[in-house]
Amino acid sequence: MSVRSAHAPVPARRRLSVLTSAVLLAAVALAGCSDKNGPISKALGGDSSSAPAHSVARITTNLPASKHPVSVDTLLHVSASHGKLRHVSFTAGKTQVHGSMSPNGRGWTAGDRLEPATTYHVSALAVDGYGLKKKLERTFRTVPLTLDQQTFPSINPLQGQTVGVGMPVIVHFDVPVTDKASIERHLSVTTKPAQKGTWHWISDNEVHWRPKTYWKPGTDVTVNADINGVSAGNGIYGEENRSASFHIGDAVFMKINLATHEMKVYDNGKLLRTVPVTGGAAGFTTRSGIKVIIEKHLVQRMNSATIGINPGDPNYYNIPDVRFAQRVTYSGEFLHAAPWSVGSQGSANVSHGCVGMSTANAQWLYGLTHVGDVVVVSGTDRPMEPTNGYGDWNVPWKQYKAGSALH
Repeated sequence: MSVRSAHAPVPARRRLSVLTSAVLLAAVALAGCSDKNGPISKALGGDSSSAPAHSVARITTNLPASKHPVSVDTLLHVSASHGKLRHVSFTAGKTQVHGSMSPNGRGWTAGDRLEPATTYHVSALAVDGYGLKKKLERTFRTVPLTLDQQTFPSINPLQGQTVGVGMPVIVHFDVPVTDKASIERHLSVTTKPAQKGTWHWISDNEVHWRPKTYWKPGTDVTVNADINGVSAGNGIYGEENRSASFHIGDAVFMKINLATHEMKVYDNGKLLRTVPVTGGAAGFTTRSGIKVIIEKHLVQRMNSATIGINPGDPNYYNIPDVRFAQRVTYSGEFLHAAPWSVGSQGSANVSHGCVGMSTANAQWLYGLTHVGDVVVVSGTDRPMEPTNGYGDWNVPWKQYKAGSALH
């Protein structure tokens, strides 16, 4: 039996295997310094990805790059690319401005436009796919505006009011609107039950909304004028957001025929009473057409000087205590108690244009009606002007729709 020496030569094939392993280990050592993602690393099961030294996320806003004051019609938007927003804070002084994050976390939008002459600060944090963070900090100031450069909206009907089925929604602006389309896009009317309707501009200062047909009794209506910071044209901007919710009452109609000198009063289609009345005498003809009760007064002074009949004129009058007066035109037509003309009521038109009735009938009617109830007058050759009061129903639907700035 032979015994191998401890220092016996290594067979050639084994020497080649050892040499190959040594070269491979040397290559691995070099790869650790110069080729993290090379083929040797992959062969050994190493991670082929490598986090960058800084976050690759990018945060941008729609604010101008310049340091000039920002326009109030800006609706701040913050966006993230190559990452997602984790946090956005938008403040005016110590007041937090609310906003909403997009479902994918890549965008945030403020809930309102900007206030004039105000300093704002926006702070945002985004995180990229490696978990690295990116921050944005920006402070800016908005342009100053005078009251003459801002328009304030007033809404009629008022919050919580109950009105008749003929009442239009009215939004009045104290400073004229020339960019009507811009403002109208931020006006809305929500009805329950739903009813089709449209906006119709009466003037640069006033826009109305009415349904295609009279309101359904019992309807609940909410009006929103979301115009704060919205351009109204000519350097004018909306001053404030306003809203109001109101209720539609019963369908009360007064149908007055001045050829027969009578008024029929209906409630939800049921005839309640036929009332003898008098209308305007020759030269003071009462207008025929569809009118709506504008306002109600238990006692109203009526002075003919307000319609151009001055003291010294034989037709002049100044009555301090006309009872149960309900205005139906801006020009001065009312439904009211007229105890001085009871002898002519039901047989002749002797007034200066108002519809008069006995005190008892006027009181009964006053207790039944709401602002917005409908008064349909016939029997005269003088037409009702659509803008002389709430005359919206005298305009055909197609023509009324054409009064929208968005049609």
